[in-house]
Amino acid sequence: MFLHLGGDVVVPKEDIIAIIDARTKISPSTREFMQIVDDEGFVRQVTESEKEKSFIITTNLVYLSPISCQTLKKRAVKSFY
Repeated sequence: MFLHLGGDVVVPKEDIIAIIDARTKISPSTREFMQIVDDEGFVRQVTESEKEKSFIITTNLVYLSPISCQTLKKRAVKSFY
């Protein structure tokens, strides 16, 4: 299965490590992590800068998504019968 992160971006659910609320960006450890992955070129913007609501950490990249953590979680656990 895949998870739609916004825009034209979908990722395989098995590649997702964490979905984090963007408001945690004020945390020093989160800020440091995001600075490092950005410097290394592992960040992909799904939305305009400063409009992100969540960070999705995958095995390869970190995505900045305009979709909230709660909505992404609902999409991730939703089962289709």
